[in-house]
Amino acid sequence: MNPLAAPAFLTGMVLSLSLIMAIGPQNAHVIRMGLLRQHLWLTVALCVLTDVALIALGVMGLAQLGGLSDKLLGAMTGAGALVLLVYGAQAMRRFLQPAPQAADGGPVAAEFISRRKAVGLALALSWLNPHAWLDTAVVIGTASLAYAQPDNAVFGLGAITGSLLWFTGLGVALWCVGRRLNSPAVWRAMDLLVALMMWGTAFWLVRGLL
Repeated sequence: MNPLAAPAFLTGMVLSLSLIMAIGPQNAHVIRMGLLRQHLWLTVALCVLTDVALIALGVMGLAQLGGLSDKLLGAMTGAGALVLLVYGAQAMRRFLQPAPQAADGGPVAAEFISRRKAVGLALALSWLNPHAWLDTAVVIGTASLAYAQPDNAVFGLGAITGSLLWFTGLGVALWCVGRRLNSPAVWRAMDLLVALMMWGTAFWLVRGLL
């Protein structure tokens, strides 16, 4: 039987897609890099590789160990909330002080992001994002316990495939339409949405610690 057509593979892929499709810090960052047309595929690759590592960690051992310890989860949640607060503040600053347009009224000037900064942002919003850990390592890892070996590995492969399909599809869509959306109105709306979403997520995380 083709493992890619196995129920465990399809279940893992559907679960992964259902968890990852919601607009969160990772997706918001990919969208921003796509609209900037800077380091988009590098960002997509880092997000996928992070999901591969976290899903493998969950399926191969974290679920069997009972999940993350309370102290580790608390530390990660605090660090993740801080990252989201800073990222949200940067987005709000861009909303309140939008970049100037070109002298001829053309597209809004793009913010330059170095490769090192792009890598740092992608890794921070992936590894310091408690939602990424909960969705991949914990939820997917725990769901894999419904399958005995080797079907649990097939389930994990399906979940990884779901992540690859989502981020690749999102990257292609952004690459195709990003230039058309490069306007002051779209950028201000995007920055406001990102700021509110990041702050809202950070508040929710901190409230969970209290």
